[in-house]
Amino acid sequence: MIMPDSVPSPEARSADVAIREVLSIDEYDACMRLQREVFGLPDLEISPRRHLIVSRQAGGWTLAAFTQGRIVGFVHHLAAVRGDEIFGYSHMMAVAADYQNLGVGAKLKWAQRARALAEGRDLIKWTFEPMRGRNAHFNLNRLGVVVSDYAVNFYGTDYVTNPLEKNAGASGMDSDRLFASWHLRSPRVEALAAGREFPSGEPDKAIEIPTDFPALLKSDPDVAKREQLRVREEFLALLSEGFVCRAFDRGAARPKYLFWR
Repeated sequence: MIMPDSVPSPEARSADVAIREVLSIDEYDACMRLQREVFGLPDLEISPRRHLIVSRQAGGWTLAAFTQGRIVGFVHHLAAVRGDEIFGYSHMMAVAADYQNLGVGAKLKWAQRARALAEGRDLIKWTFEPMRGRNAHFNLNRLGVVVSDYAVNFYGTDYVTNPLEKNAGASGMDSDRLFASWHLRSPRVEALAAGREFPSGEPDKAIEIPTDFPALLKSDPDVAKREQLRVREEFLALLSEGFVCRAFDRGAARPKYLFWR
């Protein structure tokens, strides 16, 4: 009797992923296609092959997650300079839909850290959306970033690319972003890299966000916009008072960002 092919477990699929640098034209093109698939952006907003290639010539690089010859995720890293400081800037990361929630994103970020450390860097920065609890948990709790900067409408008007979120009234959202600062040699990041917990103590302040912002954006975009403005005002106020965000509470009732002075 012929047995049907078995479906690999999530653990097996994640373990089968290898991380290495993107070097060929075909691999760069695969990263472009993945941007389109994951983000749903118009071609005008896609980082083209030339951008990825020129970035490498300028000191940056693109790491990709490969499995059976297929790229299922990538992270694009730029070399950044501010004054006398040279650090890394993580422009984007994408993971294919069928490989999300399998730890591929974490593998890419820890590989990015290792590469940056090998180059003598100790800081990587990037942005993420403040209203998305899943991203907040990943960046703050799993990677150990800190947030001390909030950018208002950073990219201009945001696109609503997810079909589940699209609504005639959902257009025109400001592209507010949080700046993540990943201090690669900090005690907390060192602990998380080794799979250990790093207690932070009781927070001084908190900012709540909607439990399911994508659903709110779909069902009531006007309320979603008001919530975005509230979170913006609360973040700007706390950051101006010297508080720093270091963790995220995923509590089902009302998730919240946690701050310390």
